[in-house]
Amino acid sequence: MTVTTRAQRRREEQKTGPFWWAGQIVSWLALFTVLCLLAVMVVIPHLGGGTAYTVLTGSMRPDYPPGQLIVVKPVPVEDIQVGDVLTYQLESGKPGVVTHRVASVNSSLSGEQQFVLRGDANNTDDAPIVAEQVRGKLWYSLPWLGYLNSALSASQRTWLAWLAIGGLLAYSLVMFAGAWRDHRGKKTS
Repeated sequence: MTVTTRAQRRREEQKTGPFWWAGQIVSWLALFTVLCLLAVMVVIPHLGGGTAYTVLTGSMRPDYPPGQLIVVKPVPVEDIQVGDVLTYQLESGKPGVVTHRVASVNSSLSGEQQFVLRGDANNTDDAPIVAEQVRGKLWYSLPWLGYLNSALSASQRTWLAWLAIGGLLAYSLVMFAGAWRDHRGKKTS
């Protein structure tokens, strides 16, 4: 027969009391939220060959307002159709990009395919672009995460991902050690 002291019972009650459960729920929700953010902002785009961008202007309102995170993925030029949302370079080979909707697909006099795009909230078309300027077609978008994307540099997002992975490993080791300690303590009593 095992004899438990009041202190042991109190410790056991504290491990399963309402504050303990509330702490567990909050910590798991926080962990789940961070992992989901990392997944949609870093991991999924990287694995899928996409690139995350932040909408900075209101030219694509109401569907893609400022602060929206958009992830674009390269597609074959032949698959681009009127109505698709593309991200393209303003000038070929330069980093500045714009995300607008395809208004028409044309051919130049030399037979090269050209795309005319327009922001959903704009009244005029953009200048025609060529295939080399297209960075990708909209894959998915998420509201407000663009602000977070803009606040963090690529290296900071990478460090955050590694920090989350390390945190998960440390948390699992602590949980394993606690379970082992509890199991060992029950055997000796």
